[in-house]
Parts: sequence; C-alpha cells; structure tokens
Amino acid sequence: LSLELGTPITPGFEALVFKAARAIEDIYELTYIRKDGSRFPAIVSVTALRDAQGVIIGYLLIGTDNTVRKQVEAEQKKLDQRLRDQQFYTRSLIESNIDALMTTDPAGIITDVNKQMEALTGCTRDELIGAPFKNYFTDPPLAEAGIKKVLREKKVNDYELTARARDGKTTVVSYNATTFYDRDRTLQGVFVAARDVTERKRIEQMLQEKNVELESAVERLQEVDRLKQGFLSTVSHELRTPLTSIRGSLGLLASGAVGDLSGEVLEVVAIAERNAVRLVALINDILDLERLETGKIELQFGQVPVESVLRRAIDSLATFGQEHGVTVEAPEVSSTIWADADRIVQVLVNLLSNAVKFSPPAGVVTIGVRPAEGWVEFRVTDRGRGVPAAYRRAIFERFRQVETSDAREKGGTGLGLAICKSIIEQHGGMIGVEGEEGCGSTFWFRIATAPRPIAPRLGRAILVCSDDAERRGFFEDVIRQAGYTVVTVPDADAAWEVLQGGDVAVVLLKCDSELIARIRKDPAFEAVPVILFGSPVVVSPGASSDNLVLFLPERVDSRQLLAAIRDGLERGRVVAQARYVLLVEDDLTLLDVMARQLAREGITVRNATTGKEAIRIAEAEPPALMVLDVGLPEHDGFDVVDAMRQRPELRDIPVLVYTGRDLTEEQRGRLRLGPTRFLTKSKASDEDFRRLVVELRKVPPARGAETVTGS
Repeated sequence: LSLELGTPITPGFEALVFKAARAIEDIYELTYIRKDGSRFPAIVSVTALRDAQGVIIGYLLIGTDNTVRKQVEAEQKKLDQRLRDQQFYTRSLIESNIDALMTTDPAGIITDVNKQMEALTGCTRDELIGAPFKNYFTDPPLAEAGIKKVLREKKVNDYELTARARDGKTTVVSYNATTFYDRDRTLQGVFVAARDVTERKRIEQMLQEKNVELESAVERLQEVDRLKQGFLSTVSHELRTPLTSIRGSLGLLASGAVGDLSGEVLEVVAIAERNAVRLVALINDILDLERLETGKIELQFGQVPVESVLRRAIDSLATFGQEHGVTVEAPEVSSTIWADADRIVQVLVNLLSNAVKFSPPAGVVTIGVRPAEGWVEFRVTDRGRGVPAAYRRAIFERFRQVETSDAREKGGTGLGLAICKSIIEQHGGMIGVEGEEGCGSTFWFRIATAPRPIAPRLGRAILVCSDDAERRGFFEDVIRQAGYTVVTVPDADAAWEVLQGGDVAVVLLKCDSELIARIRKDPAFEAVPVILFGSPVVVSPGASSDNLVLFLPERVDSRQLLAAIRDGLERGRVVAQARYVLLVEDDLTLLDVMARQLAREGITVRNATTGKEAIRIAEAEPPALMVLDVGLPEHDGFDVVDAMRQRPELRDIPVLVYTGRDLTEEQRGRLRLGPTRFLTKSKASDEDFRRLVVELRKVPPARGAETVTGS
C-alpha cells in the first residue's frame, strides 16, 4: 500500500509529525491506494523512531483501513436522524391530541405532559414534571387510589374526577389510565388521558331536566288524548243515535207520513232535515278522520282493478250527477293498483261529488287514468271556477274551503279533502290539485301498483339539511306534496338539534362525513336512513358502505327524490324490525318498566305475556334479542326455547334469561339458544339489565353462551 500519489503533506499532517516528535499520540485521515488502483480511507498514526541516544532518526506511519467505520458512522447518522424525526412526529401527535395527556412513574410523580394538560392545570410543563399527579384534583386520595388500582390490575381503567387548576377553576374530567413498559417489559409507570367533560355533564343534566319536562308533557298529552277519545266516544255513541232518529223523524214529517203540513211548515221541516243530514255527515267525517289518522281503521290491501273502483264510484254518484245536470266521463282501463278498494272508492266519490257540485249546468266531469312505472295516477277534472293558487295546499286541511259560503250553498263539512289526503297518505301515495282560477280544477292522486312503504305517521318527519335555500324549497315542495311531514334546516348543527328533539324518519343532507358519523354513533338513530346529495368523494368509505346511506345525483328530479325516500324508508324498516327486542314477561307492571327502560336507550321492543305469544311473534319476525322469563302461562320459558330451536332462523338468537328462580346448571343448559346470559330478579340492578340488553343486542349469533348472575 502507498499513499495516493499527489497527496499533499498538509499542515494537519505536519502537525501530526510534530506531535510524534514530542511523543504526543494522535491520528490523521489520509487516502491510501491499493496495488489494483482502488482507494480507501485510512486512519494514520505517526510514531517517531529514535536511536539509543533518543535522537529521531525517522518516523513510522501505521495506516488502518477506515472504510467500515466510515460506513457505520454514515448509517448511525441516518439512524440518529430517523430517531429525531420519529421523536418529533411522536411529540407532534401528543401535542396535537385533543385530550390532556401525561405520564407518571409508579409512585404517581408526573414525568411528562402535553400542552392540553398544561391548559387544564394552568401550570407549565416544567412545573408539572416532578409534581405528584394527585395534587391537581379536588379529591387527591381518590386520584391516588385510581393510579394504584391501575398499577395493581394492570389494565385500562376509566374514571371521572374533578380537576382543579392553579387559579382555582374546577373542571369535570373523564380520564382513562393504563400502565406502560420499556422494551424489556419493565414497568415504567402510568399513561393518563383526560378529557374535559364539564359541558357534557351540564348538557346531560339539562337533558335529564328536559326529559322530566317532556315526560310531564307526554302525560298531559296522553290525558288530553284520553279526553279526546272520551269525547269522540260520546259523539259516536250519544249523538249518532239521536241525530239519526231526528233525521228520520224529520223525513217522516216532510213526506207527510204523519199528516199533511202547510207550505211554511214544510219549508221549515226541510231546512231542519238538511241541517240534520249535514250534522250527521260532519260527525261521521270527524270520526272517520280521527280513526284514519290514529290508525284505528285497518286498511285491507290487495290487487284492485282500476276499472272496478271507477265503476263503483260513478254508479254511486249517478243520481247526484243527474240532479245537478252534470255528466261524468271515464275511460276504459286495464291497470291494477295495490290498495284498499273501499277507501279508494271513498276518495273518488268525494272528489267526483265536489267536481259535480262546482261544475256549471250541463257540465262534464272527466276522469283520467295515467299508468306509470310503479304508479297509477287518477285525475278528476271539472270546468268550474277553479282553485286559487293560494289555496292549493290549504284546501286539504280540516274545515278549509275556498269560500266560506260554500258550506251553505254547496253543502259539505270541509273535511272531505282532509279525509282523502289521509287515505292517500296511508297508501303511500300523493294527492294534489292543478288548474287556474276561472278555468276549472284537476284533483289528482297517485297509488302504487305493488306494495311499498307507507308514508311516516304524523310526528315522523323527513329532515332536509342544505345550505342552498332554493334546493331546500324544491325538496320541501316535493316531499310535502307526497304526503310526508318535512322539516328543513340550513346546516349540520341545526339538523342535529332536530334529530335530538324529534322523531325523524329519513335524513337528506349534502355529503357530510362528520354528521353521518354522529348519526351512526347514536343508538337512537341506528335505523334512520341517510340520503346524500353532492359529491360522494368527501364521504369516508366506511360511511358510504353503510346499507342505510343512499346517494342522489347532484341534479335530481321529484321522481328520483321520492324513489330514494321510499327506498330509504324500506331499508330503515327492515333494520328496525331486525333490531327489536322481544320482552317475554307475564307480570304487566314489570313488563312496562322494562319497556320504558329500553325505550330510553332508543331500543324498539315488542311484548309477549305468554310463551305461546312469544313463539308466534318470534316466528313472524325474528328478534335481535329475547328477554325471557321462565315461569309463563301457555308454555313456559323452556317450551319457548325448545320451539325456537326447531327453527333455523331462531336457534342462534341471543337470550337474556331474566327470572326470579334459582336455576340449576341443567336448567340453564335447556334455556340456551345463541349467546345467553342469566340475571336473577331482585339481585340485578336496572343498570345491569340495560347494559346486558345493549351488549347482547349487538353480539353476532353463535358466539357461545355465557352466564352472569346479578347481585
């Protein structure tokens, strides 16, 4: 080996020789050249050579190949930089966390914190490090006990404590703590994450107070409803009979059956008879409308030929049309609809009678039928005075007529169109009116040709959230005309308030992952479909894969909008039915208590007071969970389980056996279906009951049975 040719003798090398002459050891880096011409770095040391008298007679240069060390140093620099980057990244994550974070040693002394912890305590990082963790809470012994419990159990523990800042301000914090270790699995201390829940606690308190107020309001409404039902019952039983008698008696007088009457008396009797007929019609309409809107009239759906309902309606109005000199024309059609035939005839008769009354003498009322995909539209057109634009929505409300004199001149109660609207709504259809004032009217309604979801009952709403006022208006008009209740809001916060405060059937909103996540996290809304418009790119894949999340195109027409709403309603119905809890208990008081407890968790329940009834309900629609008492009339709990084991769709249903009996292991085995838990009445708390129901309701089937006895 030799030094690379041309390597200068630098001052540094001269200094090395100078040091060697003075017996000072040092090294210097030079480049050596091999025989093959390759070069490599070397570390050179210089030693002075001396004779016997100590006189320097030369120098010994020793060169050591430095290639590997150079490579190691380069790799070490990379590792050091990577470590610094990782430390910076980790620290950034810690500092950007919304929770206040800290670590303590096993003695509870703080070893590190983030900025949120500084803000929570009002102290700097330097002040906090080295201080006892417990000092920053209003109850130090409780905080210390929490740390000790974590160290003892070596698992995550959750607590709620009141933190006290330097300025005396107190904050309710929810924190969880867990132990952490080094690479050798040596315990290093406790990791603590704390979150300010003061506002949440305040809202919970407020909601509890509001719930009390709401329950009181509900009780008052129920009392009002009971009074109303009592009044309606009185109207039905105590007024109908005497009014019918009065009407019949007046008819006898008018017909001369009890003797001839003078012309003036006959005129007075005719007036009384007309008003008696009108009063009876009003009472019948009021009762019909109430029964329709409260669901007490059960519709009998089936495939109905359109031709048959048209003929029945026209035939029933034949005499009425002749009296007014008005002709009714209808086409021949072969379509069918999915409907209650009697109720559709009632709607047609009502619309046709109105058209006849408001038609000019010798006028013609035309019935049109327009089949479409999934629908049949009926159109009743007259050549009368028409309906002003301002009245086209209001006319379907109770006791609303275009002119107040109509009731006297044309007859009617002002409830006919409201009844029509209620009937069409319960068919899942739409009803409306078209035409210009002075040019006649066309009343139309649409009925489905096959079974489809019904519009929500009164009180359930379609919630529309959009910052575009024009879009909100379009959605509102289409949805309201379809017979649904609709609520519109401009932003996500307002939508959340509506969701919290009301019964919402479907949510329509601009693509918003955050609001979807909030809706999906709340058990109360697990069956509420969300229909999105706008760009789906902003929605996370997890949200968009939800079966209850549907998409609309950016530009949507009324047909697409209503189709999406009906699709969403059907999906929500399926999810809700699949997630109901079947309560099987013969003690009605306890059954009511359990149902109320689960209702507060947003859980739908169905009740059965006998084993036979439980089997029937479960076979018709498998529940998500069955809460089962053992001692039951008409088949006990063992019989119920035996029957369900015979059905493949029922044999894996989770079961919570809630009984007052002390069961043997053999009896417990007989009561197991899918995942099964046991609670003993009087020993288990309400919280145990609610917790297990919520837990089991979310457990997929066939995970094995477990046993828990409440204490």
